[in-house]
Amino acid sequence: MHGPDILVRTLSRETREDRHGNRWQYHSRSDHHSKVACWGIVFDLLRTNSLLRRHVEEARVFFGINHEMRDFVHDRKKNLDLVLCTPSSSNGGHSVQNLSRMAKDYEIKLTADQQTELRELPVLRGGPVGSVLMALEAKACMTAHQRALPRLYDELNSSHLTVHGATDQAIAAGFAMVNISSQYLSPDLNKSNRSTNPVWSSHDQPRDAGLAIDKIRQLPRRSKTGDTGYDALAIVVVDCANDGSTVRLVGTPPAPQANDIYHYSSMIDRLGHIYATRFKQL
Repeated sequence: MHGPDILVRTLSRETREDRHGNRWQYHSRSDHHSKVACWGIVFDLLRTNSLLRRHVEEARVFFGINHEMRDFVHDRKKNLDLVLCTPSSSNGGHSVQNLSRMAKDYEIKLTADQQTELRELPVLRGGPVGSVLMALEAKACMTAHQRALPRLYDELNSSHLTVHGATDQAIAAGFAMVNISSQYLSPDLNKSNRSTNPVWSSHDQPRDAGLAIDKIRQLPRRSKTGDTGYDALAIVVVDCANDGSTVRLVGTPPAPQANDIYHYSSMIDRLGHIYATRFKQL
């Protein structure tokens, strides 16, 4: 699977600029990391799922970015990072956006082999959202792990509730990136002082990352429609100091292992199986 590798390679470059002129690999007020993670998930799904490829090739499936979903039951709304959907018949023509253009817009860094694979896939285009088939939500826990846990849990939990409150048939997929670096350069603490007197945040690792992972594991999951929870959920652990150094993908514990339901490959396999079962008659 390419998604996590694409994510850390892309985040290894300082592409997010704040109003003080600092450039960052990760900034909590940017959705760049979320969009890159979701792009990688869709890329891997297209690579591994023949039914989805056929639906894209036949222009039955499009994607939408920052799509607002409204929970019909509780009348709450939430913008989802990326959705796979059928096209709307009432909102005009399709967007010029497609998966390749999105990679350029978000400065997603691909290897030569990944670029070749992308060119060989059918063109997945953006467009007005009709029925949502799959909704992707990505969040990150990079620093102050213990303090961030309630908000991280609430944000992820509200996503699947909103998705299934809007349409129970939709697949709700979650992705969480957890930082295991012991030192971190926070954009909030280094606005005008980054180059002259940087303030480093220290973490007790791997304890802090483990606390975040354990909290994410508490999110509800479901095995069939009608239940409450995520249809699939992945946790990826990275080593990111946010100082311009290379971001590293971490595969050792507390990161989920290959046979874990929270492993990225397990999520892609599960999403592909659910899609092939639930939308085979699309």
